[in-house]
Amino acid sequence: MKNNVLIGSILCFIAAVSWGAMFPVAHGAFKHIDPFYFTIFRYGAVTIILIALLLWKEGKRAFRMEGKGLQLWFFGTMAFTVYNLLIFWGEDLLGQSGVMTASIMESLMPMISIVISWMIFKHRPSLFTLLCVLLSFIGAVLVITKGDLQAFLGTTGQFIPSLFIFIAVVGWVIYTMGANEFSHWSALRYSTLSCLLGTVTALFVTLGATMFGTLSVPAVNDVVAVGPHLLFMIIFPGVIALLGWNIGVNYLSPLNALLFINFVPVTTLFISIIQGNAVTVFDIVGTVLIIIALLSNNIYVRMLDKKKANHTMQSTWSEGIS
Repeated sequence: MKNNVLIGSILCFIAAVSWGAMFPVAHGAFKHIDPFYFTIFRYGAVTIILIALLLWKEGKRAFRMEGKGLQLWFFGTMAFTVYNLLIFWGEDLLGQSGVMTASIMESLMPMISIVISWMIFKHRPSLFTLLCVLLSFIGAVLVITKGDLQAFLGTTGQFIPSLFIFIAVVGWVIYTMGANEFSHWSALRYSTLSCLLGTVTALFVTLGATMFGTLSVPAVNDVVAVGPHLLFMIIFPGVIALLGWNIGVNYLSPLNALLFINFVPVTTLFISIIQGNAVTVFDIVGTVLIIIALLSNNIYVRMLDKKKANHTMQSTWSEGIS
């Protein structure tokens, strides 16, 4: 049991740090290649690796859709088309400030999932949780607007890319929620088949944009130049983070795993400082507010669960006495 907790913690930590590091790494790659082809090269390789792993671990039978092909395509498209294309496109359009904006949006995923559950599934959160959601969004607004909300709203060059990133993050949250529909499948199987279908969709989008002249096929020299970036993105934020996170959640529970999301903006902020990029006080304060919101809500939920468990035990004991 202790070994599983340790392994789960390590996997979730590596996943979160990898996600935090991928935005500065991607920013460097976008100097040579556009986000669309970068995503296709990256997840094309990830898909091949996952297919090989699934074939080795579970055999050909694991590739059967079992009548859920449309659902898999939808959730895969949310993650590997909507999320991957829009978050990096938005980051690229914003320039250097897009690195922290994308990272902060990523760290909002737990809070966004709470809002979506409330809106779609009518799972109304407690007042304390809503306050934590509000605090986290205030932190995000500080980072994204750099404290100047009026200028941000009045500039489409900032607002539209930030909206792309937000839509991208919502897409990943939907994908994560979709895993519940495939709870009888292994994490590897769901990850592989959804990644395959979603990446194929992203490929068609990219090729379509190329045919209409919106994108151009990158030169060989540019692809070679981003080789180290691609290698990192394929291995860590790609294969290891995707599988490691899902396995870690199984070992730790979603509640415990969500604590590691705090390392996403912290890692991005740390790397940005190391690279000598400009980090504003709004970046730091906003990041701290989001971390406080995530930790506070996590502690609150734990206290509620413990209280419910104690109440259940007392009720059971009372019934046994009577």
